[in-house]
Amino acid sequence: MKPFTILVVDDEKIQRESLSGFLRKKGYRVLSAQNYDAGYNAVKENTIDLILTDVKMGGKSGYELLRSVKELNPEITVIIMTAYGNVEEAVAAMKDGAYDYLTKPLDLDEVELLIHRALQFKLLKSENQELRQKLEAKHRFTNIITNSPLMEEVLNVAVRSANSKTSILIEGESGTGKELIARAIHYASPRKDKPLIVVNCAAITESLIESELFGHEKGAFTGAVQARAGRVEKADGGTLFLDEVGDVPLSVQVKLLRFLQFGEFQRLGSNQTLKVDVRLIAATNRDLHEMIARNQFREDFYYRLNVINIQVPPLRKRKEDIPLLIDHFIKKYAQENHKDVRSISREAFDLLMKYDYPGNVRELENLIERAVVLARSDIIEKEDLPVQFHVKESQKTSAPPLDFYPGNIREKIEAFEKDLIARALKEANFNQSKAARNLGISERNLRYKMQKYGLKNS
Repeated sequence: MKPFTILVVDDEKIQRESLSGFLRKKGYRVLSAQNYDAGYNAVKENTIDLILTDVKMGGKSGYELLRSVKELNPEITVIIMTAYGNVEEAVAAMKDGAYDYLTKPLDLDEVELLIHRALQFKLLKSENQELRQKLEAKHRFTNIITNSPLMEEVLNVAVRSANSKTSILIEGESGTGKELIARAIHYASPRKDKPLIVVNCAAITESLIESELFGHEKGAFTGAVQARAGRVEKADGGTLFLDEVGDVPLSVQVKLLRFLQFGEFQRLGSNQTLKVDVRLIAATNRDLHEMIARNQFREDFYYRLNVINIQVPPLRKRKEDIPLLIDHFIKKYAQENHKDVRSISREAFDLLMKYDYPGNVRELENLIERAVVLARSDIIEKEDLPVQFHVKESQKTSAPPLDFYPGNIREKIEAFEKDLIARALKEANFNQSKAARNLGISERNLRYKMQKYGLKNS
């Protein structure tokens, strides 16, 4: 097993070098930094298991380093070193995530004992499979795995709203798990034994979406050779989930609004009014307020949908969930691929904790599936992750700044958007579904912008 890596942050050179030398003799890999900036950069560029940081260092304090490190990777253990008179502040720092504190002048035996205890706890936490399974079960609401206070609030609203018939709007970035929450609400409701009908509005062409939702009679349009019930009718007694509701055309929004108000609808090509009992849940990754301002979404329909609003936070805002999700996906894909992969190395884990996940939970799942398939042993190593994880942030290819583009602000923004879309399409090998997910827009929106900018697979 590789030695644990400890970072010592102290602006007093003698203290820093003395403590670093002592820890090296005890078998640890030790890095050192003289201030906040150097310490934070060391955390970003290295896999750190534990940090010993002084409080007063000139400039930003050790408390600020603690908070920054916990935002970057909550799994890094931080121990505060402070003068005796500042013990109350150190205790307060423990509420912000510090593991413990040490008072100066340091007792090296106490330092060794505290570090040993902290790292053993860290090791136990990462290796104890039974504990992880219990923790996962504790924080699971159907198939949703979380240990995040933000997600706990989301699930609290979801649970409390499950027994009602009230419509719900779930908002959040692509890949955050909006459909999982919709399913959880349905299966926690009195309607759980009735159908849950899922409609991906972005995947249905504008000319067909009304027929898909409300059904049609024979001869209603060319190709309608027989009568057909729509998704609304099939969901009678249960739940209708409209994913990507922002892609529903205005003409269909009017009919959905009437359906929401009265539970009534008509099949395409029919004058007969049908009535059903359906609970509607909708989801979107688009800014509906902005669409309303541009007359692309009906305001009355929005307010009828948005009786209960659930905002799903992106994964970068709930990094506490990453360890649980990694463990869950390793088990899932090891079993599916008949691989004996059981865990992940500290280096690979650290890289995954620091990543921002523009594709959210879906992207993390794809990363773990790939790593499990490519793993050469029973442990996922950093080499099993995609190549971009081995390149420093400053070395990554990024889009040019706006002043790179000519013209006025509107022309600059359009040129910038075209460049981003072209790069996303290229990286996805012109797989439009994948490119749309990575960009956080719908496939229909992507197709519109491809046509607008003349982008096609050459």
